[in-house]
Amino acid sequence: MTAARRALWAGRSLALVGIFLLAFNLRSAVASLSPVLALVEADVALSAAVVGVLGMLPPVCYAVFGLVTPAIARRWGLERPLVGVLVLLALGLAGRGVVTEATGLIAASAVAFAAMGVGNVLLPLAVKRYFPDRIGLMTTLYVTAMSISTLLPPLVAVPVAEAAGWRVELGLWAVFAVAALVPWAVLALRSRTTSAPGVTEPGAAQLRHALRSPLAWALTIVFAGSSVNAYTAFAWLPRILQETAGSSPAAAGALLSLYAAMGLVAGLVVPVIAARWNRVRLLIGVSVASFVLGYLGLLVAPATATWLWVALIGTGPLIFPLSLVLINLRTRTHAGAVALSGFVQSTGYLIAAAGPLALGVLRDASGSWTLPLLLLLATALPVGVAGLVVARPRLFEDERAG
Repeated sequence: MTAARRALWAGRSLALVGIFLLAFNLRSAVASLSPVLALVEADVALSAAVVGVLGMLPPVCYAVFGLVTPAIARRWGLERPLVGVLVLLALGLAGRGVVTEATGLIAASAVAFAAMGVGNVLLPLAVKRYFPDRIGLMTTLYVTAMSISTLLPPLVAVPVAEAAGWRVELGLWAVFAVAALVPWAVLALRSRTTSAPGVTEPGAAQLRHALRSPLAWALTIVFAGSSVNAYTAFAWLPRILQETAGSSPAAAGALLSLYAAMGLVAGLVVPVIAARWNRVRLLIGVSVASFVLGYLGLLVAPATATWLWVALIGTGPLIFPLSLVLINLRTRTHAGAVALSGFVQSTGYLIAAAGPLALGVLRDASGSWTLPLLLLLATALPVGVAGLVVARPRLFEDERAG
């Protein structure tokens, strides 16, 4: 091992493992339910409204609990809240496997998603704390882990549920949350015996600035565009493909995995392209074009080259890792990163919460998926406009000074 590589990883290997495992746990609860909904419904009565609520829960919880995360970070630092996040996440994931009614499923899911909402905001801050010199590389690592955790559940959900039952399939993801506890528990113990500073909470002036900041709002719109499309896909894409393209449940689950796999590819390359070469405008253009072509394909010829349309709409959310890396690249200080991360993620997820419910309402009202797909197609326009703003190389704190 070279001296440079030792300098890079020395004393940070545990944080590296912790960041990877934490990121892996921040999406599995979202992606593991929709492929087995038909099996769940055989034991637990789930109305269309309940399915819509389950689709709304992730962004709603992310928004609400993302708002309180800066105060949590100021009071308890970074490591101890992450331990609490993983404990609650394990309880929520395990709880989903033992529920007997719809309210129990909603409650257990809400616990898991609340924990994930806090983890979403703290994860970029963990990168900025432990790897300020490798933000692009570490963002690539953790977005890749998140992509794997969205790809794997729909790929294995139906086979595992058919072999061992849907309760086992939903509950087994708690094992990974328990595994992630180990490095963060050690880091939390270390942080109590050192003088390492906690995460700085942004002042009231910075929070007010976020409300008026063109950069913060533009980044929020880009982030919300990704989230609307992602959470509607995880809630409805299998059913859309079954009803429009004639896909079987297993094939629809595999196509949902393909959708998630495109996020894996994006997670590997987008942060590096943005951090090293600053090609933000190009990435926004690719995202918008992918959304437009993918949704047009599902509207015009859903049963023809279905995999291509799914791959295209799965490419569109490349703006998700782009948004995460820009939170760090467009801020100068820890406090600025906390303010921008909390505002962008909370507001963006709050906007995204309407997506799954709106699609369900439009589907029931129109009797087809045409209007819902047109609505998703229309989300490409605000993403393109806001992308022009976030592509400008400005810093959040300097914008306020200007």
